[in-house]
Amino acid sequence: MEDTYYDEDDNLDDENLPEKPEREHRPRGHRVDQHLTVQEPAELMQFLISSLPHKNRNNIKSLLSNQQVKIDGRVYTQFNQPLRPGQTVTIAATRAPRTAQFRGLTILYEDQHLIVINKQSGILSMATEKQRDHTAYSILSSYVKQENPKNRIFIIHRLDRETSGVMMFARSERVQRLMQETWNETIRQRTYVALVEGVPSPEQGKIESYLRESKALIVYSSQNPENGQLAITNYKTVKEANGYALLELELETGRKNQIRVHMQDLKHPIAGDAKYGAKTDPIGRLGLHAEVLAFEHPITKAAMRFDAPIPKGFLAVLK
Repeated sequence: MEDTYYDEDDNLDDENLPEKPEREHRPRGHRVDQHLTVQEPAELMQFLISSLPHKNRNNIKSLLSNQQVKIDGRVYTQFNQPLRPGQTVTIAATRAPRTAQFRGLTILYEDQHLIVINKQSGILSMATEKQRDHTAYSILSSYVKQENPKNRIFIIHRLDRETSGVMMFARSERVQRLMQETWNETIRQRTYVALVEGVPSPEQGKIESYLRESKALIVYSSQNPENGQLAITNYKTVKEANGYALLELELETGRKNQIRVHMQDLKHPIAGDAKYGAKTDPIGRLGLHAEVLAFEHPITKAAMRFDAPIPKGFLAVLK
């Protein structure tokens, strides 16, 4: 296991942090989720209107905006999302819990053991020698100390400054250690999306190499097992247009700059990633986003899954 897990490597204001959100009021009575099976191709709105005759179009729009609609376990909010036969559409009985928002990150989930966030591009995961303030770590540390000055948080894994998406912190050294020591067994899914230059051929595959970092902090790829740590990335093209492609990436390992280097190896560098070969910057940031993180809770053993929607800028390039 690595010293610190990278789901990719590594300017905010810590003032005026919001108070911890109140618990959402739940109405009395027992309501259950609805599970609907798609029988024929359709768009999501059309399917919901025909499947939920007791709800009008505005009711259904509210379900979508409140993140109560899932397709095969994944939240969707776009009414024109295409469906295919065999998929399961779930209508949650209650809206998603409210989240605490800060400039630069949103808290997706917290309990006494973990905090899960959606980090925006442009914010460091934790301090470096050059920058100690205005990091995800410093913002969350200030947040938990509002409740009790003795509260602390502990980093489990990191995202690059310019990579957005889901990451998590521990609220004790014990939980940090449990997560890191059992990382490969505990993590069920790590899905990224990347906006890359050009369209890969074949459109899906696996990249394996050995990565090492130079003194200049550039990660190099090699096929020599003695020249670095094994890194494995699975990719699949999900959309293409205007000379770019949106790839879905599943990691089997978590090495520093792994995806960025592997996309360079693929000859389709991530848009905006001049460090690893990109020639264009269509969205003014690195085109990499941690979309899904699923894992077994280290204490309760419950199955946990968190999604961060694909940034709109990625999709705008592909229109």
